Amino acid sequence: MELIDGKKINAEVKAEIAKEVEEMVANGMKRPNLAVILVGDDGASSTYVGSKVKTCHDVGFESTDLKYPETVTEQEILDKIEEINNDSQIDGLIVQLPLPKHISEDKIIEAIDYKKDVDGFHPVNTGRMAMGLPAYLPATPAGIVELFRRYNIDTEGKNCVVLGRSNIVGTPMSLLMSRKAKPGNATVTICHSRSKNLNEICAQADILIVAIGQCEFVTADMVKEGAVVVDVGMHRVKSDKTKSGWKLKGDVKFDEVAEKCSYITPVPGGVGPMTIISLLKNTLLAAQGKIYK
Repeated sequence: MELIDGKKINAEVKAEIAKEVEEMVANGMKRPNLAVILVGDDGASSTYVGSKVKTCHDVGFESTDLKYPETVTEQEILDKIEEINNDSQIDGLIVQLPLPKHISEDKIIEAIDYKKDVDGFHPVNTGRMAMGLPAYLPATPAGIVELFRRYNIDTEGKNCVVLGRSNIVGTPMSLLMSRKAKPGNATVTICHSRSKNLNEICAQADILIVAIGQCEFVTADMVKEGAVVVDVGMHRVKSDKTKSGWKLKGDVKFDEVAEKCSYITPVPGGVGPMTIISLLKNTLLAAQGKIYK
């Protein structure tokens, strides 16, 4: 069994991005600028946005950070999005999800100029991805594909099962794994809360990607010997074995599943570090005009 080290790959990609940024600046181009809108004071979202901002600075990006109270109106956010859409100094825009219930996430996502949608959530980018056209890919699935690429994990012709059908991870992940590309060309089954015989389906997977949102849902009896297991889950659970009193766990029961795997991502330190770096790769592409002119 080999651990897929997301922190290590994150560092490699970060160094590559930083080098490209310095080359851009040396050639008279401006530094990439990523704008992030955060609504409310959700602890997890604030921490995640803070990590994005820090990583921006690490690679030489500029960042535009916009924070609003939970009471902000939907129209105020839409107005700010329109302003950023028209600002040539800003290359990418992210509105941190989830949003308060009085703000429509769909309306917000669709309001973002798809050419600045470095989250890859806009219908134009989603549709282009589905068609195999150049697009900004959703960060978590793109990060997983990059892990497969850097670890030389063969996906062609493999039986891949994706647990979860969200628009952010499960659905785009299934599209990327089945596309004509490397990594890709897998035979993909996507499972969800209404799927029957989950244990049997998962146990046939050469590659099992778990984004079901339930702590330690996948157990050893659901995993094929020698499978590649990618755990997208992240859950903060109480623990008497840590100083903080908390421990992070994934959607996979790591201790018992790892013994059966050829490769597995840990939680933390697996998929998580790749999500932020994928956002920065999209922002770099936006600044360079490599997806949309």
